[in-house]
Amino acid sequence: MKLYRSRNFPTQWFAFGPGVGWVMFPAEVNGWDKRRPARGLDPVDIREVPLRLGFNTGIPDESSAAPLGVAA
Repeated sequence: MKLYRSRNFPTQWFAFGPGVGWVMFPAEVNGWDKRRPARGLDPVDIREVPLRLGFNTGIPDESSAAPLGVAA
């Protein structure tokens, strides 16, 4: 899973991963639960950020399907 931010959507996180594709979700606690397909995303406007920055959103970490901060 890779995590991204966009200057055009400062209140959203974007993620890409196998089996998930491109999704967007609110930059808030448990925002991953509100994810939806990302549409209209311009690759010029996004930058990859460390996955750990989304620790409180519930996004799964790279090594498991468990959300960050939750034991698998």
